Amino acid sequence: MKDTNLQSLEQVRRQFAAEGVSVNQWAKARGYRPRTVYAVLSGQLMCSRGASHQIAVALGLKSPPKHAFLAE
Repeated sequence: MKDTNLQSLEQVRRQFAAEGVSVNQWAKARGYRPRTVYAVLSGQLMCSRGASHQIAVALGLKSPPKHAFLAE
């Protein structure tokens, strides 16, 4: 079942522009490497695990894990 609250890559890019926040600022404020965030936003990473998955969840591109032990 697909989560209808998820955003597309283009929607996230537009949101950065609308809010006047750079990807670099957003990444550093949350403890992520800007290079990894840019790779997520460009579609270069599959975001299936690790930091790229966490970034995709934080950006609203993917749903958070359903099981508590996977969220840690």
